Amino acid sequence: MSQAALAENLFNTTLTDTDVSLTQLAQEKMAALFDDADEDIEAIRIYVSGGGCGGMTYGMTFTDSKTDFDTVRDFGGFKIYVDSVALAYLRGVEVDYIEKPTGASFVFNNVFAATGGSGACGACGASGGGCA
Repeated sequence: MSQAALAENLFNTTLTDTDVSLTQLAQEKMAALFDDADEDIEAIRIYVSGGGCGGMTYGMTFTDSKTDFDTVRDFGGFKIYVDSVALAYLRGVEVDYIEKPTGASFVFNNVFAATGGSGACGACGASGGGCA
């Protein structure tokens, strides 16, 4: 059995709104950014990395390839990829786009909602989980 077939049998590769949701404004901004991206870009990858006072840092980048362990959500004009490890930390997150006088950014709200946490921190702002 190929690695892709094995991965397909081990977990659901389709993201749902309960896994990762995007506000309408975040969807519009991501679609505009994706339209301006290079032709070889396949999707926007949402990732998690260690660090910050909240324990994790959340971010996004363009990607030109999908791995066997990515979950996918198609928004029509663009796709989101989240690998299965990151999804464990992101499940229940809402990605929003906010504009403030100090600048505009994507924010991750309700991080760890599935386990009862908020993902927010009030101190350093480095965790990305609702800190703006």
